[in-house]
Parts: sequence; structure tokens; C-alpha cells
Amino acid sequence: MFGLRTLAGVTSAAVMTLALAVPSLAQDPIVIKFSHVVAPDTPKGKGAERFKQLAEDYTDGAVKVEIYPNSQLYKDKEELEALQMGAVQMLAPSLAKFGPLGVPGFELFDLPMLFKDRDDLVRLTQGEVGQDLMAQLEDKGIIGLAYWDNGFKIMTANSPVISPDDFLGLKMRIQSSKVLEAQFQALGAVPQVMAFSEVYQALQTGVVDGTENTPSNTYTQRVNEVQKHATVSNHGYLGYAVIVHKGFWDGLPEDVRANLEKAMAEASDYANDIAQDENDAAMQAMRDAGTTEFHDMTEDERAEWFAALRPVHEQMAGRIGADLIQRAYAALGIE
Repeated sequence: MFGLRTLAGVTSAAVMTLALAVPSLAQDPIVIKFSHVVAPDTPKGKGAERFKQLAEDYTDGAVKVEIYPNSQLYKDKEELEALQMGAVQMLAPSLAKFGPLGVPGFELFDLPMLFKDRDDLVRLTQGEVGQDLMAQLEDKGIIGLAYWDNGFKIMTANSPVISPDDFLGLKMRIQSSKVLEAQFQALGAVPQVMAFSEVYQALQTGVVDGTENTPSNTYTQRVNEVQKHATVSNHGYLGYAVIVHKGFWDGLPEDVRANLEKAMAEASDYANDIAQDENDAAMQAMRDAGTTEFHDMTEDERAEWFAALRPVHEQMAGRIGADLIQRAYAALGIE
């Protein structure tokens, strides 16, 4: 049987051991797994890296951000489910991804010919429309942190795609979006939903005939190597929402969360500022490569595309919300 002195010694030793262990546990960093599906050298990839740097600096190492680009962890269809399950903490999915999640209002950004330029885009993302959409994610266990820009899309195919009639019968890859599906159906094409990571091989083997994407994504995924023609149509927009698991975010210490919000704001400014530069550089690199013949759309051709694609807005009103579309029109001065 232990004596009181022996028992006191054991207890004292245990307390000392526990006291020594607590600082060690406190020093373990909070890990944020940030998964995305594009290359590190795209605007989104660079934005993620900037957030990592700022987040770790501003929290003095209390947070460690692990970046997983190029679908290393999850493909397009898997990543939102992984976030909701807590397998990753942060994503930056394209806005079209929220439709299948039950928040179809984000598909407003997919409507063809909605935006004239980036100024139009900022009016929506930074205005009431954009912020109201972010708030709708909370019911899905998600917090929306920021909008990241990746610019306007071009069309590519192995045959010229200059007029709407040129799309007739073409199998065109899309990400999962009812709006994008309706867009290509309006052009007489056959939309094919496919993960971003599978596009190059599908184009190379003829599983699909063409696709749409921003110049930076087109170039970094080497799509121009397997597409003979491209039209600089700027017909649609590709943007992302940086999102985080709500339970994880709400459970962070207040000072840590404040520093992460600061890091995200600065990383967002950086990502949005470089998007146009990155797309311009990618476009020039693809033109210089000479594997793809680029057509720059004229104003007359733009009017022809607008006439062919504007009915998609009306067709999607029941899904996206007629009121939401009208609010966007009001913000953008569209009659």
C-alpha cells in the first residue's frame, strides 16, 4: 500500500507531467486543408498560396494551411461533400458548383452574356446580390468568405466556333450546371458534364469535341495542345467562392478567426488583381504556341451570340429565381 508521502510524490509527478504536456499541446497548429482542382500557377492557385502565407504569418504559426491543388484530394463532384463532412476545411469551387448543393442562385453568374466587363461583375459580387447569395450557404453548413475572379471564358473546339450555328452537334464539356447545359443546348451542341481533371484526355481522345474556360485554365491544363480552334468570345464568366466548413470556422478562437479574415481579404485582393494579367499572359502564350487558331469576336458576331443565348436567361428564371435575375439586371443596367 502506498504511504501518504509516496502517494503525494506520485500525484506531484503526475501534475508536473501534465503541466509540461499542456504547452506542447497548445503549440500544435490548427490545420486548414485547402483543396482545389486547378493548377498552382492559375489565379486561384496563386491566391490560395498567398492566403497560406498570410494566414501563417498573421497567426504567428498558430495556423498551418495545407494546399492540395490539381484535384490531389478530391475531384469536382467530391469536394463539396468532403467539406461538409469535415474531411477538408476550405475550398474555392466555381460558382456553378452550388446549384447541385441546393443553392441555385449562384448559377446567376453562369448566365451567358450577362456581364459586359469586370466592372459589371464587381457590382454584383460586392453588392447586395452577391452577399445575399453567400448568406444562403450557412444552411448547408458552409461559410462563404470571398469571391475570387478568374475572368471571362473562351470557346475551344477542333472545328471553328465563330457563329452559333458552328456548335451544332458538337459534344462540349461543361462542369455540372443546369445553366451551362441550357447554354449549349441553345447553341445546338451536346453538353457533357465532366471533371476538370479529365478534360485534357477527353479532348485528346475525342470523347468530347470542345470546351469553354478562361485562358489561364485553358493554358495551364494544356487544352490548347489538343484544340485546333478557339474563339475569344468572353460569353461567360468563371469565378469562385472561397468557402469554409461552418463548424470549423465557428469553433476557432476569435483572435485566430480575425487574423484569418484579414489574410483572406488581402489574398482575395491579390487573386482578383492578378486574374486579368494571368489570363492575358496565358492568351499570348497560346497564340505564340501556334497549335490553336484564335478568332477574335466582332461586335456583329457578339450581337448574333447574344440573340442566340439571351433566351437562356428566361429559361433559367424558374431555377435561379426571376426576382434574383431582375435584381441583377437592375444592378447592371440591363433592360
